[in-house]
Amino acid sequence: MANFLEDKRPEKIERAFLVGVQTKDMAAGEGAELLDELTELVENLKLTVVRTELVQLRTATPATLLGSGKTKELIELAKAEGCHVIVFDEALTPAQQRNWEKLSELAVIDRQEVILQVFADRAQTREAVLQVALARMEYSLPRLTRAWSHLSRQRGSGGMGGEGETQLEQDRRLVNDRIVALKRELIDVRKQRATQRQRRQRVPVPTAAIVGYTNAGKSSLLNALTGASVLAENKLFATLDPTTRQLQLRGNQKLLVTDTVGFIRRLPHGLVEAFKATLEEVILADFLIHVVDVANPNAAQHHETTLAVLKELGAVEKPIITVFNKVDAADEAALNRAHFIAPDALYISARSGKNLDQLIAACLEQIADALDAVELLVPHTRYDVIAKLHATGHVQFEESRDDGVFIQGRFAPAQAGLYKAFLVK
Repeated sequence: MANFLEDKRPEKIERAFLVGVQTKDMAAGEGAELLDELTELVENLKLTVVRTELVQLRTATPATLLGSGKTKELIELAKAEGCHVIVFDEALTPAQQRNWEKLSELAVIDRQEVILQVFADRAQTREAVLQVALARMEYSLPRLTRAWSHLSRQRGSGGMGGEGETQLEQDRRLVNDRIVALKRELIDVRKQRATQRQRRQRVPVPTAAIVGYTNAGKSSLLNALTGASVLAENKLFATLDPTTRQLQLRGNQKLLVTDTVGFIRRLPHGLVEAFKATLEEVILADFLIHVVDVANPNAAQHHETTLAVLKELGAVEKPIITVFNKVDAADEAALNRAHFIAPDALYISARSGKNLDQLIAACLEQIADALDAVELLVPHTRYDVIAKLHATGHVQFEESRDDGVFIQGRFAPAQAGLYKAFLVK
């Protein structure tokens, strides 16, 4: 079964008991919503959710998070249901995790570990695999004394320290060495990505990044806009690796559009850090397309979560086009709620193509706002310049005259060397 549950006992981990928490600081019903989301995450690991329990938590207990009476009650329920693993929606400290495993004699994991495993199952490219591995190693380091561990227990005989070195010390040294190696490999991958980006920027083309909560329809939107064939499945984190495709707009204007990994509430901070290389397309994009599933009853929370992650990435101040997707699956009440979330948003369906023309028009406006408005008169002998202007800017009007081609348009300041000799005074 799942890698994080590899151990001597039992041979198969199949039945899960989920525990959610509602605290006084949370909005009414938020704990239940998060527990539903955890259920979907766990089911993505091919585990059977046998039972869920929502606990009203007034004060957290250092030893087990919950009080001793509630802890005993939940362990008895989990064993009565024949469960192999207890999954907490709340983050557990390493000590709390150890205490639960000792008391229950079951595997005990939290939301962070579930998300890490889902990401590990989805990773495809070398970069994504490295980033997930780094996040998992950093998460595991303070938890090496757990009764249950997803780390490999195989050891080599050489270079493992002297007789006085404990097994725990060996484990810590192995994990620290692995973290250093992963960071070194990631540096190499990022250099390769930087080289690829520099090649793209030789002829500067505007860029947009599609962001949003997981399963909002980002990959479907990229496919609908560009005719790409990116994996678009109805499951959490179907896309981990950024995919960039070119969108041809009106006036021969080009736009590079990148699909990014979906966000989620309580995304492990270490995972955000590990994925910053993947998410740097968000940081470097000229503007963002924020996709929200309008038919989802938790659309408001999804919208807020995405903005919170963008703030953590330092990208929340970028121009954002908010798009409510899946309008063909939404009722009137959902559409009314959406208006209060983002009054100026667009309403589309990536599946049917409804109102995609409005989104494309909004993209053109964003491109135009970022460019300088100029008037040019280009000689008929310089059609090479005219072709580059079409490829790298936004030509709004073009007219052939006796003394050259008159162009009104917006172009990046970085392209001034191309067109400044033809500016109309």
